[in-house]
Amino acid sequence: MQNLPPTQKGRHHEIRAQGLREFAGLTRDDQRLDPFKLAEYAGLLVVSFAEIEALLSKETLDELLDGGSKNWSGGAASKKLPNGKKLIILNPTHAKTRHKATLMEEISHVFLGHKASRLAIENRDKHGNVIARDYNADIEEEAYSTGAAALVPYAGLKSFVEQGKTTAEIARHYNVSKALVEYRIKISRLWDAYKENLFQS
Repeated sequence: MQNLPPTQKGRHHEIRAQGLREFAGLTRDDQRLDPFKLAEYAGLLVVSFAEIEALLSKETLDELLDGGSKNWSGGAASKKLPNGKKLIILNPTHAKTRHKATLMEEISHVFLGHKASRLAIENRDKHGNVIARDYNADIEEEAYSTGAAALVPYAGLKSFVEQGKTTAEIARHYNVSKALVEYRIKISRLWDAYKENLFQS
């Protein structure tokens, strides 16, 4: 239990994330996981936005890349391609580090056996934001948290925190965003230790 987070939910996500890392051939907790390589094994075809841009209307492009660019990070086609793969598009306005987290979430959906959410937009959440009709918060949380744990595993993170490394240093090591590292530190109940060790280093 030493290499697992202290919470039940954290352990749930971490164990599944360890399985993903093992599947990717990683043997150490300080190794980087490349979701783009793992995507192939998950039956996902990641295409650049430029490859589909010509198929979209100007109004759609304006919404996706300007006005609504903050409202989506990526998406998977609901139907598989003739070769059996599922098409994934990532938001080109987002940083590459965010692409990794988004793709890892999609990979986690596949490996966890989640049913895909429908793209039809018919409801709003309690804050008034438009959501997909079949949006399931628990499933989305499990996929994101598992993907994040696969990118930044608890044992490696704990070791870096104990060494007094900053979130920026940890983010550079795993090639992810600082925001993702901060999320992992907080969700893993390492924030107090992080602040204390950072002050002492």
